[in-house]
Amino acid sequence: MKKLAIVIYLGLSTFSVAQNVKPESIKKHISYLASDELKGRGTSSPQEILAATYIAKQFKAAGLSNFNNSYLKPFKYKYNPNKHDTSTKDIKENTANNVVGYLNNKAPYTIVIGAHYDHLGLGHDHNSMDANPEGKIHNGADDNASGTAGVIELANYFSNNKKTEPFNILFVCFSGEELGLLGSKKYCENPDVDLKTVNYMINMDMIGRLNDSTKKVLIYGVGTSPVWVPLIDSLKSEFKIIKDSSGIGPSDQTSFYLKEIPVLHFFTGQHSDYHKPSDDIEKVNYTGESAVLDHIIATIEKTYRYPKLTFLKTRNPESSKAGFRVSMGIMPDYTYEGEGLHVDGVSDGKPAAKAGLQKDDIVVRLGVHKIKNVQDYMKALANFKKGDTTEVEVLRGGKSVVLPLTF
Repeated sequence: MKKLAIVIYLGLSTFSVAQNVKPESIKKHISYLASDELKGRGTSSPQEILAATYIAKQFKAAGLSNFNNSYLKPFKYKYNPNKHDTSTKDIKENTANNVVGYLNNKAPYTIVIGAHYDHLGLGHDHNSMDANPEGKIHNGADDNASGTAGVIELANYFSNNKKTEPFNILFVCFSGEELGLLGSKKYCENPDVDLKTVNYMINMDMIGRLNDSTKKVLIYGVGTSPVWVPLIDSLKSEFKIIKDSSGIGPSDQTSFYLKEIPVLHFFTGQHSDYHKPSDDIEKVNYTGESAVLDHIIATIEKTYRYPKLTFLKTRNPESSKAGFRVSMGIMPDYTYEGEGLHVDGVSDGKPAAKAGLQKDDIVVRLGVHKIKNVQDYMKALANFKKGDTTEVEVLRGGKSVVLPLTF
């Protein structure tokens, strides 16, 4: 498909201009949500309230109704920031806020469109091995101001096209995702609509870094209903769609899947700025995101012709993670389709960096374990503990390189 002759240049993109969602609107939302003023939108922080208030104003402007006279839906949770301390002395009860808007089309069924809006704050509330030291603002432009902007813009779109919609639409921006899907878990425990009437849930987490060269978009959850694969395959698109069947993953669609609701999670891929202060607004591909949102709109509108979707259980790719005691400190490229694990980034000071691994290495062996894909890598990690020494074999420029690695 040829690109349009006139292209809006926003955020490094040369992608064709989307018709339904304007890149300028996406940029406006992300520029505020990922600004230094919001200091990384840490869960339960004053800046979380600023972000929630902004989202609520956008929902009101879109004409969405609310529940109990507020778009903010607070929830309480207990969280121990020191996971290595098993005592209860540091555990405190906190309050955070989901933000909820409702498009009532007086239909029997509802769809949920969601994304988390929290991020890592100054880094002190997160134990990710890839997060930078505390004290630096983690703006989280892609993770997940991009998805939050997507919810806002889809609210605007569907509010202006509601005469054709056979479903009600619930728009939810979750907090506490970075602490373990807290907001979506709490919401599913205390929803504003009967979950039995929810047709499906669409989640957007990190949709702001579309690669203009590969144009790959990952869609998780395609196995949660028999409708998804043929529907997705029927849509015309400039994207190279990579489908994953699992309903369980490290984002908020998991909470709905566990309530036996079909889900889809849209994702434009990992990058070396993940969970780092460098995940900033100038690196977002705004026209790329607008095209992703157009594709999500097309996906949703295609479901209008189907009855209520049938739910299917899927495999659980996270089951092998239970035994994780170590990390190499690499960023896997989940869009890589060759054999092995493509390294998209290496964290400073971690075992992989100390061993000499580099960005764009292809990991093909870890100890005695052959690595053909990300799943093999995850299973292999479960066999090691801190202090273990092994070998990691990589392909670098097509040549095999064997490096000693200590966890």
